[in-house]
Amino acid sequence: MSEVVALHPGLEPAESPLTPESWGKLGMWIFLAADAMSFGALLAGYGALRFGSGDWPVPSHVLGVGLTAFMTFLLICSSVTMVLALAAIQRGDMTGLKKFLALTVLGGLMFLGMQAYEWTHLIERGLTLSGNPFGASLFGTTFFIITGFHGAHVTGGVIYLSCYLIRGLLGRLHQGDANQIEIAALYWHFVDLVWILVFTFVYLL
Repeated sequence: MSEVVALHPGLEPAESPLTPESWGKLGMWIFLAADAMSFGALLAGYGALRFGSGDWPVPSHVLGVGLTAFMTFLLICSSVTMVLALAAIQRGDMTGLKKFLALTVLGGLMFLGMQAYEWTHLIERGLTLSGNPFGASLFGTTFFIITGFHGAHVTGGVIYLSCYLIRGLLGRLHQGDANQIEIAALYWHFVDLVWILVFTFVYLL
């Protein structure tokens, strides 16, 4: 190839379509695709167990739908603040980045706090992984596994974004790091989208 370029000075070698930045995004998309299949399998299993059971409780009679609806609204708002954080760093506004990242992390922490409250309340009423005073025992099993799996993702996202927030507070984030924030935003939006599906299938239907 170098010989061809030497013979034809005007001919430049073709640039690779994948840059380090795009490799990072590709890696995140592959991870999210695999993760989506995990959530899909859990929700499909939940649906199969529910429709195959004769004494499955009505979720709205057992679960706090009002509280969970507010939790859903909170996560949607955190997606908005994540978008604003990305827009801020893309225009070089580090103050805006830190503010909106902090709000996103706060939203995630509030969600986890309310989920802990919900779990505690349900456990006090007798709902556990192996027991359910309201009907089929597998209701408790599937509920805690699905919401716990998602809660683990929210916890991971809060830690992930907190690392960038700390870097921003220490002055170690710059406009050139916008791609890293965009990759983190992909993860956070995925977590929010999955919760909407969990809320719909587990709490509403």
